[in-house]
Amino acid sequence: MQFLDYIKVRRIEKRSKDSWYDMSMRQLRTGEVIFYQVKDIVSGEWLFKLCKDKEQGKITIKAVKCPAGLLFSQLEGRTMLFQNSIIEGLFYDVLSLTEVDENNKIKRKIVSNLDDIPKIIKENFQVKSYEGATGKKAPGKYFVTLHKPGNEKELITLFVLERAWGISDFSPQEKLKEKLEAQSKKKSKKEIDTGQELICPICGKAHRLVHVETEKSVRHVLRKHASHS
Repeated sequence: MQFLDYIKVRRIEKRSKDSWYDMSMRQLRTGEVIFYQVKDIVSGEWLFKLCKDKEQGKITIKAVKCPAGLLFSQLEGRTMLFQNSIIEGLFYDVLSLTEVDENNKIKRKIVSNLDDIPKIIKENFQVKSYEGATGKKAPGKYFVTLHKPGNEKELITLFVLERAWGISDFSPQEKLKEKLEAQSKKKSKKEIDTGQELICPICGKAHRLVHVETEKSVRHVLRKHASHS
């Protein structure tokens, strides 16, 4: 199964009109704002704010709440910008990844070599040269990803991939293996209704005796029997 299937993005609030501060323009902007909750198998849980500036042709994504940890906490408040490309109907994002220095401080690294782009991004997103997406050259800008602006969950997913996966203590493969093992243990639990019924001498309620087997133990529980009043 694709690792992207384990990045769950859910919209939790939509505001047709709200304001935010645009750092590049150094001014307040107004437009549609949407909040998303993310559960990611690799990094954890997030809260994102997505701001649409139709006048400027821009979408800004901001990490409002990040997973716990020394590195992830530094991503709180960080943003990712998507802008109109020269390709009709598509927005672009300058490809960059998160790096960690010797002092455990994170910094943004612009990707300048095609081989440095993570495989999961190359396989699941449209990658193009900066010049091909904008029609111009700019120092320090080499590759971009292209997106339909209406596919907002894709934009959120890309933030997690570019900013968080590279600084996680665990690889996607390790996290997926851990998850599948936990699911396997859960499935190994077996419950058998013994057919025996116990009735409380005080209230008269009946309960069925259930035999429960797991990988490591055997126990017995009483379950309320619905057929009795």
